[in-house]
Amino acid sequence: MSGRIVAGEGMALTVERVTSGPTDRRVILALAVPALGALVAEPLFLLADSAIVGRLGTVPLAGLGIAAAVLAAVVSAFVFLAYGTTASVARRIGAGDRDGALRQGIDGLWLAAGLGVVVAVVGELVAPAVVAAFGPEPEVAEQAVTYLRWSLPGVPAMLVVLAATGVLRGLLDTRTPLAVAATGAVVNAVLNLVLVHGVGLGIAGSAIGTAATQLLMAIAVTTVVVRGARAGGAPLAPDLPGVRAAARSGVALLVRTLALRAALLLTTYAATSAGPPQLAAHQVVSTVWGLLALALDAIAIAAQALTGTALGAGDLDAVRASTTTMTRWGIGAGAVLGLAAAACAPLIAPLFSPDPVVRAAIVAAVLVAAVTQPLAGYVFVLDGVLIGAGDGTYLAVAGVIQTALYAPVALLIAHGGSPGTARLVLLWVAFSGGWLLLRAVFLGLRARSSVWLVPGATR
Repeated sequence: MSGRIVAGEGMALTVERVTSGPTDRRVILALAVPALGALVAEPLFLLADSAIVGRLGTVPLAGLGIAAAVLAAVVSAFVFLAYGTTASVARRIGAGDRDGALRQGIDGLWLAAGLGVVVAVVGELVAPAVVAAFGPEPEVAEQAVTYLRWSLPGVPAMLVVLAATGVLRGLLDTRTPLAVAATGAVVNAVLNLVLVHGVGLGIAGSAIGTAATQLLMAIAVTTVVVRGARAGGAPLAPDLPGVRAAARSGVALLVRTLALRAALLLTTYAATSAGPPQLAAHQVVSTVWGLLALALDAIAIAAQALTGTALGAGDLDAVRASTTTMTRWGIGAGAVLGLAAAACAPLIAPLFSPDPVVRAAIVAAVLVAAVTQPLAGYVFVLDGVLIGAGDGTYLAVAGVIQTALYAPVALLIAHGGSPGTARLVLLWVAFSGGWLLLRAVFLGLRARSSVWLVPGATR
């Protein structure tokens, strides 16, 4: 006998002990649709920041571009708190060990809080040096450091939200993260508008509003996890061996994420050399690209949960079937999103800057990113499948190699030719085309093998 996830009335998810069979497509939708809403809500934070700060001028928007890239890199480096927790909790759920799943989830929350405090303290000390490494003009650097320093107190809350979201996804609950993220996006936009333009705090007001919103979100999502743990009898006190085990299991995913973030930071570094208007445009395009990526990642989130649960139940046929289905959906969704982005490019540019040079650069780079969205869909889904399978070591090695191959290209673009929009467009061709293609090759080859198909409650 093996486990299979089924969708009942209202698309509620349950795990049944049944003979092996393909995953119900309604299950994928029941996980992916709420995950899509939650993931799309997250970049709305930065989009709101970009639109509100952009009205302060090109220099503050350029400063936000650097600060946002650094902050995103820091927080995303710890995305294993969500991804690793989703996979481990889902495996135990598939194996019928709900109490063990909740214990792992609580350990993840404590780990997230501790890491967040350390990152915030260190970040306050090194913020000027990190910004200076991008080589911006002095006035841009000042704005970037201001945003970073006011944002860092919210980092512990951000990491706790990641960990708690991972627990809920592993429990096959993507609706709660949706409700919290959607509410947070609205609160963030209101707070930022009031603090930046109403109170007159400038770019610092944007950072303060976002940090406060993250704290409220952390309280909300943690309350849900704690309530579930209490109902299941799982201890709430930190279990040091469990916290250490959670940290060890996340090392490979941390390396993988650092490699991916390094590629993004290299791209921002190269964009800095194109000039302040182009850097401001790059900030907007990066945010749009992140929005598209997270929309596609909704299917990858479903892949993580479904793969982990099916492997925990020992149903390898279900893993193969759901992987095939979700890969096709990823490519199709990428094509739709790409067409939408291309059509909307001329419409969104005026929302972020009155500068015609910035607007033209935004449109040109968004069109490049739009063309590569089907490839992005393929990449993100397979990445989710392998994360759900706990294949972190391979993903780490592959990520390092991919970034090492991309780095010389990005640096050559940064130091070759004349500054301007043409350099920014070439950079986006190299990033959203070449770098993504490298990832597709590595992930595709791995997915075709059977090395990663390891059944059981733990890998």
